[in-house]
Amino acid sequence: MDTSDTVFHALHHHGLLILPNVADAGGARLVEQRGSKAVATSSAAVAWSHGYQDGNQLPLPLLSSTLQSIARVISVPLTVDIEAGYSDDLQQVAGVIEAVIGAGAVGINLEDGYGSPDLLARKIETARQVADIRGVKLFINARTDVYLKNLVPAESRLAETLKRAAQYQAAGADGLFAAGMSEPTEIAGLCCGTSLPVNLLSREGLPSPQALQALGVRRLTAGSSIAEFLYGAMGSLASGFLQNGQLETQHLKAFSYGELNALMAP
Repeated sequence: MDTSDTVFHALHHHGLLILPNVADAGGARLVEQRGSKAVATSSAAVAWSHGYQDGNQLPLPLLSSTLQSIARVISVPLTVDIEAGYSDDLQQVAGVIEAVIGAGAVGINLEDGYGSPDLLARKIETARQVADIRGVKLFINARTDVYLKNLVPAESRLAETLKRAAQYQAAGADGLFAAGMSEPTEIAGLCCGTSLPVNLLSREGLPSPQALQALGVRRLTAGSSIAEFLYGAMGSLASGFLQNGQLETQHLKAFSYGELNALMAP
């Protein structure tokens, strides 16, 4: 019988895996009920739900308890966005991986951000070592922010992303998350240039799911977008109710990522 970890790996090799990221157990139960083949967390949404900013701020005990509560109520694989591992110290990153696996996750997102590719490669190696010791076929989705954070000039972005993809794959990554990429020609170039399943982030202007699949993309995620809309709706409803005691459901508008992250500032 296939286990949850092997099932999750297989989902990246048959069509396009679409994952609406969640923050908590209720959201996880909901998306599974709606047909999601796996449950993925959004690091930002999880952090915001506890009143912390996104950006490696969430304490590990809160992350662990959140994941345990999610794993308790779902029967599909769980993958967790752990940002940059919440530390640049490899021993601490190993502790995060231990906690995530212990809570029931079979996949992680691990990002480079503004850090060096060499550092993320070492974190991937650490994650793989921990998972192997635990006997879990952990799906390590290496996120590179070359596009999302404009780390290199536009004309160099694809080449830099492919270079990082090769380095991360050699370190033990199972997938590549090219957050921010949206141009079809570049998407095709990335999918042809790496054997890793490519994950893209939903954003305005991205080709349709059918087009993405034809280009070779294997995973599409919502990131923090769902949480941004939900907090925006909550803010609108709360404002109206405070003013007149009525729930006004018209003209609901999402908060932006920046507004939400600023809201959680200490």
